Amino acid sequence: MTRDRDPDEAPEDAHWRRNLAVCVFGSFTTLVAMTLLLPFLPLYVEELGVRDQAAIVQWSGVAFGATFFSAALVAPLWGRLADLYGRKLMLIRASLGMAVAMSLIGLAENVWQLVALRLLVGFLGGYASGSTVLVATQTPKARSAWALGTLGSGIMAGNLVGPLVGGMLPPLIGIRATFLAAGAVIFLAFLATLFLIREAPRPPKSAREGGGFSSIPDKRPALAMLATGMLLMLAVMSVEPIITVYVAELTPDPARVTLVAGLAMSATALGSILSAPRLGRLADRIGPWTVITGSLTASALLLVPQALVTSEWQLVALRFLMGLALGGLLPCIASVIRHSVPDRVAGTMLGYSTSSQYVGQVVGPLLGGFVGGHVGMRAVFLGTAVLMALGAAGTALARPKGIRA
Repeated sequence: MTRDRDPDEAPEDAHWRRNLAVCVFGSFTTLVAMTLLLPFLPLYVEELGVRDQAAIVQWSGVAFGATFFSAALVAPLWGRLADLYGRKLMLIRASLGMAVAMSLIGLAENVWQLVALRLLVGFLGGYASGSTVLVATQTPKARSAWALGTLGSGIMAGNLVGPLVGGMLPPLIGIRATFLAAGAVIFLAFLATLFLIREAPRPPKSAREGGGFSSIPDKRPALAMLATGMLLMLAVMSVEPIITVYVAELTPDPARVTLVAGLAMSATALGSILSAPRLGRLADRIGPWTVITGSLTASALLLVPQALVTSEWQLVALRFLMGLALGGLLPCIASVIRHSVPDRVAGTMLGYSTSSQYVGQVVGPLLGGFVGGHVGMRAVFLGTAVLMALGAAGTALARPKGIRA
């Protein structure tokens, strides 16, 4: 983000690098805040008055999933409003809303309030998806996949760092103060968004009205990307419910099971963080369709040996390699959508893309848990490999003729 300005860069794109830096910071901080409660959520539920062990687990699951459920419902709405009234305005709304809601979670008095406030975080949030819309529409097209890859690294880093922060802060400052600190950091993102982001002038209102699928000339690319986004998250999350049990079969020392399982989960995220900007830059050169098809194919091939490993470290290494392959998918999906739909509906379609990814996050663990419990854990990897291979074939077939691969 320190390169000289491109000679063919339009005047309205002059601030895209600064916009990208603010969006990366804001997306990182908001996702840290959304995920930091993972390590201590059951403790907070118990602190709020729930005593039965089974009830603590149940309420913890409801409270954690509430945010992503409500976020999936409103993502297309926020995308549409971004198209109509401005992408920066939606980021201001999301960052300020999340700063307030996260702080209020630290003041909850019972578990019902906790769940309600987690729902509120999802309804008011959407900073990461809003950032994707702004970066996709305000970045020069020749650099869009790289910029989206850089943003994707910040998003994935937030998901990775959040639980680590949640494991360290509560013993130092307390659970409630941790939420207040998270709200304060998001408020800094709000200030940066308010004062530093510059959005290109909006087109006349008449040019922004009328949207949805009916305004998209060729709907196949957008529909293919919605399916690919859902498939990506399904593939990543299908392994989550079974990985600890799977590692227990591979690890001779029971005391190391949770450590190795955590490493296997983190390895995928780390690989994606490292590869996303690089695969995005590659997509700018050779075309996002080629990168998407290649990433899906590589992921399918890497899932097969995961079902055949004989040691825990083989699994960790393969999960890391899979993360490297998957890192290019989300930025390329956003890039294809951005270039396949009119500007006036770009935010709406990217909002639908976010919702489809949330669907994959919900369906993946359910499907993986069912297959793992009834068919076998190795079948989860093999079944997911088949889905990824079908996704690669479907993407290749959906690519419009006559455009860069």
